[in-house]
Amino acid sequence: MYHGKAGRKLGRTSSHKEAMFRNMVTSVIKHERIRTTDTKAKEIRKIAEKMITLGKRGDLHARRQALAFVRDKDMVKKLFGELSERYRERNGGYTRIIKAGYRVGDNAPISILELISDEKKKEKAETKGKAKKKEKTKDSAEVKTASKEKAKVKKTKEKGEAKKEKA
Repeated sequence: MYHGKAGRKLGRTSSHKEAMFRNMVTSVIKHERIRTTDTKAKEIRKIAEKMITLGKRGDLHARRQALAFVRDKDMVKKLFGELSERYRERNGGYTRIIKAGYRVGDNAPISILELISDEKKKEKAETKGKAKKKEKTKDSAEVKTASKEKAKVKKTKEKGEAKKEKA
């Protein structure tokens, strides 16, 4: 029976698989994007998201747990600094897998595993807010100019009527 055996074997020994996952998760933290096969990406995503969750916790025990897996102090520092701040408001889903075709040699399906950046969403929200403000200012400016024009037309009509009365 195969009960309780989670994860894919990937045709490697458990020690080789663990070492490969450590290296790949470290690369994901360092470069924020890696190119690998679909099955490896799906396995690495689980571990990478757990590491980011540890970074968000931020206590000493979480740091030691991350160091036990990643083993690169600079990457753990980045994990607990920059990445934990970036994903402070996000509850999971820190990575995305994008299908990237097939490998030339063996036709294996290739994917890109990358960390999601919320900066684009913030920029979009800011530009939308600015666009709305511009529209409002344009609308108010148009209303002001339209009212000024109406006032000018009224004045010219009144002047014309006054001239007619004098004549």
